Amino acid sequence: MRSKGPKIAVLSGKGGTGKTLVSVNLASVAGESLYIDCDVEEPNGHLFFKPDRASEEEITVKIPVVNQSLCGGCRQCADFCKFHAIAFIKDKPYIFEELCHSCGGCALICPDKAIGERERTVGRVRRGVSGEVTVLTGTLNTGEASGIPIIKRLLDRANLRDELPAFIDCPPGSACPVMESIQDADFCLLVAEPTLFGVHNLRMVHDLVKIFGKPEGVVLNKCLEGENPAELFCLERDLLILGRIPFDNELGTLNSDGKIAARESPRFRALFSSLLDEVMKEVGREAAAHSQR
Repeated sequence: MRSKGPKIAVLSGKGGTGKTLVSVNLASVAGESLYIDCDVEEPNGHLFFKPDRASEEEITVKIPVVNQSLCGGCRQCADFCKFHAIAFIKDKPYIFEELCHSCGGCALICPDKAIGERERTVGRVRRGVSGEVTVLTGTLNTGEASGIPIIKRLLDRANLRDELPAFIDCPPGSACPVMESIQDADFCLLVAEPTLFGVHNLRMVHDLVKIFGKPEGVVLNKCLEGENPAELFCLERDLLILGRIPFDNELGTLNSDGKIAARESPRFRALFSSLLDEVMKEVGREAAAHSQR
């Protein structure tokens, strides 16, 4: 039986914390692996990997279409839709496509069979290769309300190579796209900054991960000498600190130039290799504990 590679979800409470820095570099030092950019509103991992041999797939959702000549004006569709995507104007239904969640319920419930469906493009998924890393990137079209269909497709495509370790670059925050990104993860790595605001963001994603019952660890980014509020939070909550990334001018320069630090510097390759080792140890412990339950 083929063994499966672990899925590591990398989270942060806001953008700019270092989530992409961590996930890109971990994938780079992992050998043959998958990098999955689920931050579909602002994907930027591809700017570092610069993948070649890219292919692209459009992602569509089903949107209701009303045949006005068949509609009897019963309003059951509008009453059914909890997202208020259907309103009646002059006794005829009007579809607000941006609010529709593509559940298909309105078409099923319509007694006059007046509602059909059409495909609407909401974004795309790209696949490319950078060294030993397969890079999967999702992009949500401007103005679309939800990137969840794109995230679902990204993770479905990743499952086709589930023998490889996968690093999921999650959207920032703790909303529905983040929940979708981590639901099948084997381990969650939380990235935190050494500020009081960083503690607030760390608490937010920590609470989310607890709800999902996922094993977790923390990497402290932009570390300086002196007191680190995020570290104190981890100690108070008995959160495992797996690594510390210094506030470093060379690292910042490489990152701002769109370069992968682990590929450019032996020092940073060693740093992220050590972090990966710690993460994989915890994944192994969790897998062993799970098998004994």
